[in-house]
Amino acid sequence: MSRLEDTPYARFLGVRPQEDAEGPLLVLPMSPHLIGNPSLPAIHGGVLGGFLEITALARLAAERPDAPLPKPIDVNIEYVRPAGPKDTYARAEIRRAGRRVANVRVEAWQDDPQKPVAALHGHFLLSAEG
Repeated sequence: MSRLEDTPYARFLGVRPQEDAEGPLLVLPMSPHLIGNPSLPAIHGGVLGGFLEITALARLAAERPDAPLPKPIDVNIEYVRPAGPKDTYARAEIRRAGRRVANVRVEAWQDDPQKPVAALHGHFLLSAEG
């Protein structure tokens, strides 16, 4: 998954690509400026939501490297459990992609992929032309 340099927010968060046995994923390295609730401490929900969306966009862009970056149509984010002050990982799965619209599911976790901290389900505009 590349083209992260095209998104200023991904640069601000420090998001970087990585690969494991399951395939490509993105990493959100822990940084103090990501904490939203210092009393827990926990990563800010908006940061997690942005990270999930960036992961979906990066996955779609990897499938269509010569096309413009897709645009979100709608996204639904589920916050499953607090994300503590540690690195967070996310992987996107393209559930369906047509000529104009793609349906994507993303899950984020910290220690165990079977225990997600947040998930995104979204539709993205691939192209205005059909």
